[in-house]
Amino acid sequence: MLKFIIPIFMLMKFVSDWSFIQIGLFIVKFLFGLNCFYDYNYFCLGMSLGMDFLKYILIFLKMWIISLILLSSQKIKNSKNFNLNFLIVVIFLLLSLIITFSSMDYLLFYVSFEMSLIPTLILILGWGYQPERLQAGIYMWFYTLFLSLPLLVSLLSFYNFNGSLTLGITNLFFDSYFFNSIWYFSNILAFMVKLPVYLFHLWLPKAHVEASMAGSMILAGVLLKLSGYGLIRVLILFRHISLYYTWLWISLSLFGMIIICLMCLRQVDMKSLIAYSSVSHMGLVLCGLMVYNWWGLSGAVLVMVGHGLCSSGLFCLANMVYERVGSRSLLVSKGLLNFMPSMGLWWFLLSVSNMAAPPSLNLLGEISLIVSIISWSKLTMVLIMFISFFSAAYTLYLYSLSQHGKFLNSLYSVCSGKVNEYLSLFLHWFPLNIIVLKSLMSTPGLL
Repeated sequence: MLKFIIPIFMLMKFVSDWSFIQIGLFIVKFLFGLNCFYDYNYFCLGMSLGMDFLKYILIFLKMWIISLILLSSQKIKNSKNFNLNFLIVVIFLLLSLIITFSSMDYLLFYVSFEMSLIPTLILILGWGYQPERLQAGIYMWFYTLFLSLPLLVSLLSFYNFNGSLTLGITNLFFDSYFFNSIWYFSNILAFMVKLPVYLFHLWLPKAHVEASMAGSMILAGVLLKLSGYGLIRVLILFRHISLYYTWLWISLSLFGMIIICLMCLRQVDMKSLIAYSSVSHMGLVLCGLMVYNWWGLSGAVLVMVGHGLCSSGLFCLANMVYERVGSRSLLVSKGLLNFMPSMGLWWFLLSVSNMAAPPSLNLLGEISLIVSIISWSKLTMVLIMFISFFSAAYTLYLYSLSQHGKFLNSLYSVCSGKVNEYLSLFLHWFPLNIIVLKSLMSTPGLL
């Protein structure tokens, strides 16, 4: 893994040259993608780091998203808004993410997992738009940090009793159902907040709305996937006790998704609506992970990858509108199709991907998750039916209200789009609809 970490670390020496950093990240990402590890064994082992197929997919996704963040944040470069600091924070974030996903030790995973929150917080506080970003940053920090401490205590206790925290070796040691339940919730709740599950989600819309475009893309494409990956790795320690609480998490997620979908239908802020839709998608991912079968695990990974690309692209579009109109309100930025017709095409393509229309990766993932949830209980069909309907409803609401309607005449003086913006949107949409051509889910063994 050091052959990928060291070149990224060495890029910090060239932070004065934005273009060099951007091209360097694309080259490292390309070289990483050439490995094409499609087996389920561990490889690149050493220094408590290693990869399997799941780690490889998510690390490649993070490299892709971080590269697109630099491509989309040209305004920071042009306005010289602390652009050197911005590059250092982004590279440090990428390093912490690679270490998190490639760690073979639970304690190293925890340290790098929490370490990635620091650059995310800096991006929200440093390059956000409104003074309320301070409150949003504090919300995120205390929500995520408060329930991370029981996870640290639990991991140290695991090490005290087992003598190892290596992935795949650590096992649960208590025979008591009571102690197993305490250890289960101590480990799980830290990831539930960052996922986030309904009732633990209040920090996410605030953080998204007040963050800059880079902060929103990192929250949507990076932080939520960290929690999904953490659940996959931690639930294997509790594969027996987890079955007793499957009903709790699936019920909470499904009912919460319906409430979140109804909340999306009354939002007037673009970024707030997209942020709430992320909570809805992640609720479905949680259901698939808690059912604990192959369909659920495969669907959860597919939806995490698809949502990371789709949601990040939608935040890019919302920021492009904000830079031109000066408002994220759907009541102000109406009729965008009249003066930004080419951008309207990308609104349509990413919106239909968000509502899991073919041939997007979201469709394949949601079909797998729905099959998994219905195999657990046929009663869930009623809730899933409402969730699918309302998901399409709020996506159409976002698209139709932003693209159609009366508009201000002064908006005709606005630039309809730049080459780097269209390139960034294309690089969000293209893998989202092409990866589905290589979608073999017949070989279990991710765990």
